[in-house]
Amino acid sequence: MSTTVCSRAGCRADAAWQVVWRNPRIHAADRRKIWTACEDHVTYLRDYLAARDFPVEVERFDAAGAS
Repeated sequence: MSTTVCSRAGCRADAAWQVVWRNPRIHAADRRKIWTACEDHVTYLRDYLAARDFPVEVERFDAAGAS
């Protein structure tokens, strides 16, 4: 069984969160991108996207439902 790791560059920790976002300048309203995040990097990734005025949501990551 493989685990999903954090999307933060250089981090290999297991993902516990998903950061769901889109760039409204290039993505339609129904297009969403997902970054996974560990406990240590969820705030960093959310703040990185929010600082660019991207719509962003943070949700618990469900490894069982991931494809």
